[in-house]
Amino acid sequence: MAQITKKEVDVVVCGLGWAGSLMSIELAMAGLDVRALERGGERDYPDFAYPKPADEYAYNVRNKVFATPKEVAVTVRYNSSQTALPTRKWGAFAPGTGVGGAGMHWTAVLIRPTPTDLKLKTYVDEAYKPGILQEDMRVMDFPFTWEEIEPYYYKFELICGQSGNTGNLRGQILPGGDPFEGPRSEPYPLPALEDTLNNVMFKEAATKLGYHPFPNPSACVSRAWKNPYGNQIAPCNYCGYCSKYPCLNYSKASPQTAVMDALKRMPNFSYEVHAEVVKVVLHDDQKTAKGVIYYDVDGNEVFQPAKIVVLSSFQLYNVRLMLLSGIGKPYNPITEEGVVGRNYAFLSNGGATLFFKDKNFNSYATAGATGQMFNDISPGNFDGPGLGFLGGAKIHSSQATGTPMAAALPKGTPSWGMGYKEGLEEWYNHSMKISITTTCQSYRDIYLDLDPNYTDHRGQPLLRMTFNWKENELKLQQHLKGIVGNIAKELNPDSMSMSFLPMGADFDLTKYVSTHNVGGAVMGDNPKTSALNKYLQSWDVHNVFVPGGNAFPQNFQANPTDTIGAITLMAAQAIKEHYLKNPGPLVQA
Repeated sequence: MAQITKKEVDVVVCGLGWAGSLMSIELAMAGLDVRALERGGERDYPDFAYPKPADEYAYNVRNKVFATPKEVAVTVRYNSSQTALPTRKWGAFAPGTGVGGAGMHWTAVLIRPTPTDLKLKTYVDEAYKPGILQEDMRVMDFPFTWEEIEPYYYKFELICGQSGNTGNLRGQILPGGDPFEGPRSEPYPLPALEDTLNNVMFKEAATKLGYHPFPNPSACVSRAWKNPYGNQIAPCNYCGYCSKYPCLNYSKASPQTAVMDALKRMPNFSYEVHAEVVKVVLHDDQKTAKGVIYYDVDGNEVFQPAKIVVLSSFQLYNVRLMLLSGIGKPYNPITEEGVVGRNYAFLSNGGATLFFKDKNFNSYATAGATGQMFNDISPGNFDGPGLGFLGGAKIHSSQATGTPMAAALPKGTPSWGMGYKEGLEEWYNHSMKISITTTCQSYRDIYLDLDPNYTDHRGQPLLRMTFNWKENELKLQQHLKGIVGNIAKELNPDSMSMSFLPMGADFDLTKYVSTHNVGGAVMGDNPKTSALNKYLQSWDVHNVFVPGGNAFPQNFQANPTDTIGAITLMAAQAIKEHYLKNPGPLVQA
């Protein structure tokens, strides 16, 4: 079949989730002709918004708005001596697809990392004596200062209508917020969501034990909000269908609610769905890209020429596309040469489920980000060096969904049949959780590359993930188990269950953890150890920009979306202010 060649555009954007929609609107507002290509289908509000009901089985069980493993499988192994096997069913993580990407079904916790999280290598060098941490750990700093990135956090939070309590306003610590957060130039745009009973109980117990809880920062807006692009986001009505669901009420910030309505009206923007990008095409000198090749809905091979190429799909997809396109040298874990594939990191979760016969938590009246958390156990805020590990966690009690099939039931309750129904009738509304979301460091032998054995439906190699838990992360789990146990003891439930990784545990691909995958094409200030510079520009191919979680050199305990939004906006600003005037490297190697 002959290849179709399209008219050249200024910018082609590959992936239309948060990063792709933000980059598209910012560059289109600068007058550039922007064309976006989305592998999945259209995701428009008439397809799922009120008065259509939420379907728990379709969304939460059957993963209706997620990519299927058949479409984007990865192969997984614990170490480089093993043969990786392909994923057949999503378990530990579940990537999105379609317009909006994972930004359509996220839980909407919109929290910044701390300044220490962003300068973790600097902190390690100052706080840890040699020999305390594992020799194969590869910690890096983000290549910007807090002062540089903070305005872009605030801009993204205005776009989302962030709701919460300010803890640090220009250096002044305020009551009710996070005292450990970095200084904010402005307060939260909107007040926090309403507390549920579990939040009140958790806050009282955590405060009594000396911690500093604050409301989960939320992109489920607490009040009606009109953002800088002119899009209106409706106030949350606490319907209980959030995580894994598109919002029925237009209340959760997503590319659809916060960006796309304004973007679609721009005459210099267009997009195509069911457009599977398979390669970035480089000029003969390999220093610049001339466009991308994709397959359209009819199976035609299409070449889209462009002056600038933006890879803005999910982290795993961005890394794979760079490897398939020859952008950046593939990482070799033995010699540690190469940059694409290094510093992959995931994270771990866990916690306790507490059951109370005499308390009704109204589980059905909640928002995705409803909850209280504390940041006392994050790097630099407690004695990690004395405990012999690096990292930390946000510890929280969140009531993220009220759906009955997701209800917690006591151990021993049947998972089906009459016993399940009786257990659900007795215990629905009578449980709360104390949860952890942890850091995860990067290591020399944890990485991504192309699999030599398995290919996709087009004959191209699948992405291979080499990953397992390290002793450092398991030590952190055991420390957190004690903290969560003390809070649970203070709350005095009728019964409880706990879930933490024991020492020696292997990564379990079958049980959901989160979709906070990061790394593989990281940003840095050294082209020998990073694939991208501080503006997400490829060190090797200067008109290719790669915004996404792939840019994180390791995983911090804060959810990644706020940082993905901020670094994308910073990159877009650099393109507009500097690159367009003088195309070339924005940072000298």
